Amino acid sequence: MFRYAFASFASALLIAGAAQAETAMPFALDWKFEGPAAPYFVAIDKGYFAAEGLTVEISEGTSSLEAIPKVATGAFPVGFADINSLMKFLDQNPGAPVTAVMMIYDKPPFAMVGRKSLGIEGPKDIEGKILGAPPPDGAWAQFPIFAAENGIDMSTVTVEPVGFPTREPMLAEGKVAAVTGFSFSSSLNLKRLGVPEEDLSIVLMADHGVALYGNVVIANTDFAAANPEQLVGFLRAVALGWKDAAADPEGAIASLVARNPAADPALEAERLGMAIADNVFTDWVKENGFGGVDPERFALSIEQTKSVYEFINEPDAAIFFDPRFLPNDGSLSVE
Repeated sequence: MFRYAFASFASALLIAGAAQAETAMPFALDWKFEGPAAPYFVAIDKGYFAAEGLTVEISEGTSSLEAIPKVATGAFPVGFADINSLMKFLDQNPGAPVTAVMMIYDKPPFAMVGRKSLGIEGPKDIEGKILGAPPPDGAWAQFPIFAAENGIDMSTVTVEPVGFPTREPMLAEGKVAAVTGFSFSSSLNLKRLGVPEEDLSIVLMADHGVALYGNVVIANTDFAAANPEQLVGFLRAVALGWKDAAADPEGAIASLVARNPAADPALEAERLGMAIADNVFTDWVKENGFGGVDPERFALSIEQTKSVYEFINEPDAAIFFDPRFLPNDGSLSVE
């Protein structure tokens, strides 16, 4: 497991590197180049990062947790990760130089995705059935809260650890009744595998008592302290990329396909549309602006996390999310 001693050394290397090329800001994603990654490529193609004096290279990931140690060790100055996993990481590695700086998934896409033909329509329908859950999956990490909020008797649920590549195929083949995953990923992957849309049941945890937030932009705090203007500029460009993607989804998908020619444009456009409508530009964001958090809801999300995770140290919201680098020039407003 990562420990802060390693982070201190790696972060020192990051600062040294930044002094020589402080405008380079490689960005570590949580997942593959799919629809929800398109806004970051829009920010590159439309010159938003360049306008801030930044050179941004985007790297794929394999899970919602992966970017956290990448940024904490200084291998990347910025990344994209699940804030709930970040809280646990910081609890287990106190003082690690990483924090969240911009909320992207105001309403997280954590979901239990099942098939109606297999008896899954609501939360408690998983009782007595098999649930496929990849151990590193962000949605699976939050499932205990979902189960507690909905009175699911987990002693009756058979949890089958599955890999990401086999998760949806197992559900398509009826080997499991439901899986944990991101709503816009698992549901569309199942449609691609031939599962009829009318047979799909997408149970969003956020609609069933889970107050948690989702994925955020995270930053190495040593890098942020040495390069505050660059980080502010990075976040401004990210916000513009998301707003442009919402205004012109077709153009955003063209930017994505340029990096992933194997992507299905129609499928990824649908995936991006789901993320924009359901997870990013929520009613709260439209009223309060992009990138921030509601302090009361964030406090509640910490309390829900405490109900299923025993913190070693008393959790401090200020350590988990730092809004100081959000631009204040109006670029975060959403019309």
